[in-house]
Amino acid sequence: MTERCGLIAVVGAPNAGKSTLVNALVGQKVAIVSPKAQTTRTRLMGIAIEDQAQLLLVDTPGIFDPRRRLDRAMIAAAWGGTEGADLIALVIDAKGKFNSGARALVDQVAARPEPKIVVLNKVDVADKEPMLARAAELQAMLDPQAIFFVSALSGDGVPELKRELAKRMPEGPWHFPEDQVSDASERMLAAEVTREQLYLQLRAELPYDSAIETEKYEERRDGSVAIHQQILVARDTQRAIILGHRGARLKEIGQKAREELSRITGQTVHLFLHVKVNPRWEEDRSLYQEIGLDWVD
Repeated sequence: MTERCGLIAVVGAPNAGKSTLVNALVGQKVAIVSPKAQTTRTRLMGIAIEDQAQLLLVDTPGIFDPRRRLDRAMIAAAWGGTEGADLIALVIDAKGKFNSGARALVDQVAARPEPKIVVLNKVDVADKEPMLARAAELQAMLDPQAIFFVSALSGDGVPELKRELAKRMPEGPWHFPEDQVSDASERMLAAEVTREQLYLQLRAELPYDSAIETEKYEERRDGSVAIHQQILVARDTQRAIILGHRGARLKEIGQKAREELSRITGQTVHLFLHVKVNPRWEEDRSLYQEIGLDWVD
């Protein structure tokens, strides 16, 4: 059989389930997920294999109304992820409200020149009749090549979607080795895993006002890895929240992140975290490069 390889931009509103879908298509975790919206900040490629096709899945930040420089950088990353794509997969929350913001996003996708498919996600918890009505409306608005009904969380419909994506990829050689599942660097992966724990363990809005910087990533002679990270926040009060009583919260964040990194890498991980207050961290150009975003004026 002829090899196929293509780029698929996975776009949608925050919390539509894009990262969960990318992980399901790859077959293992390559993107962080949480119940919070806007978890994904940067373009992250998951690499999936289906028969003779290699699918390069660009998990983009959710598209929303930007208010600050970091927001603008995230939106730029989202639309930048569609440039040169062989296919755009628009992920829609099947149980969510189809409000003016959702319609504006669909209109923006409709104006793109790339071929499109629609993935209605979370169908296992959506009411059937409104979901079918929404599918008909999306068909009229977008004229996509196909509409799929899936549950990325349970896996329902994902194999069928994956087979269809493989068929639509252009003929050509694979771009990555067969056993590679992501293009993320080890440093970026480590930062993302720690940031995921901030989302999972802090219920307030604090994770949106923080960033993770991996200062050092060192492979040791015994096969383990030592990772030094700083959690950047803007105010002393935010630092106190992350630290918790006598540092208990930071210890829990570090423990969970270390366990997850050990599972993903198959290595013993020594993770050292500290919290730094920098009121202007969002204006640090070098940090944007560290977390995989372009500087946007």
